[in-house]
Amino acid sequence: MTTDSLRDRLVAAVGAVTDPELRRPLSELGMVRRADVAGTTAQVEIALTIVGCPAAARIEQDVRDAAASVAGVDAVDLELSVMTPAERADLIERLRGVRHMPFTPDSLTRVIAVTSGKGGVGKSSLTANLAVALARRGLRVGLVDADVHGFSIPGILGLTDADGHVTRPTRIDDLIVPPVAHDVKAISIGMFLREGEERSAVAWRGPMLHRTVQQFLTDVYFGDLDILLLDMPPGTGDIAISVGQLLPHAEVLVVTTPQPAAADVAVRSGLVARQTGQRVVGVVENMAPLTLPDGTVLELFGSGGGQVVADQLSLGGEVVPLLASVPLSPSLRTAGDSGIPVVVASPQDAAARAITALAETIAAQGRGLAGRRLDISVR
Repeated sequence: MTTDSLRDRLVAAVGAVTDPELRRPLSELGMVRRADVAGTTAQVEIALTIVGCPAAARIEQDVRDAAASVAGVDAVDLELSVMTPAERADLIERLRGVRHMPFTPDSLTRVIAVTSGKGGVGKSSLTANLAVALARRGLRVGLVDADVHGFSIPGILGLTDADGHVTRPTRIDDLIVPPVAHDVKAISIGMFLREGEERSAVAWRGPMLHRTVQQFLTDVYFGDLDILLLDMPPGTGDIAISVGQLLPHAEVLVVTTPQPAAADVAVRSGLVARQTGQRVVGVVENMAPLTLPDGTVLELFGSGGGQVVADQLSLGGEVVPLLASVPLSPSLRTAGDSGIPVVVASPQDAAARAITALAETIAAQGRGLAGRRLDISVR
């Protein structure tokens, strides 16, 4: 075996290691500074993106394992360094590409805003579980917690420690890499508050809210996504208008409870989304009747509200279906409080099964071609 062939196999093995945050091979990211052999010892240098990289230990172990797996290597001499400013700038340019707003109508990413007319309908729990259920189907999923005043996604996904401190995103200069939970890349304003302020109120008005949503969409590196979910705040205020301006091609999923008071307001959120050009793809009825162990049905919030919303949003020949009816579930609540979504913690729970079925329905719908530019030339 020649030294060159051993080196080539070492380079391939080390370069194939995936950065756990950026989810791309180290060779693509320009992080492999050196991979050589001296006798039977592999000599490898990896340039981390930043000082104090939170993924450093994972990368070091994965690189050591990859190098040691190469036949002919008996020892691994690994050095970790840090990228120069020029190397980071080159990396950021490669990651961002030429697009400033990545989620344009031409993007292959399907953008779905999950909205409701009023608070307290379980929209955030539904959105987080839907994101995880889609990821468990093998889709690449991102989640933006656009409910700035009432953010809760980090807690539901378990992106907090035992003291309640929220997991921070990694910053590579001005590029923000979101943390990942249950294979979902998530971002929330709660991740940017100073330590100890996670439970404080965010008292912002229109311009600040618009800028925050815009930064989530432009400065956060989600990579290539199949679906981006937005957990919208209740109502039809500033953020709903901003998302309508920034993502007029987004689809909208309306969440309601069976209660008429919630259903009536949910219709308004769908109508406002439609006014901005967004398409309402369906309605989800949450906290629907629960079948008890003795067979009786508990209709705590009544029944039928989801279908009422779907019918009232079916206007001008556009049919808006009731996509799912998610029953009341103690497991859904306790799983959210523990940071392990119910679709993971109790997949056989009735609510988990309904959300999983919803994910299958949404995944089957696919991304339409309407409004997307196709790079096709006719000769």
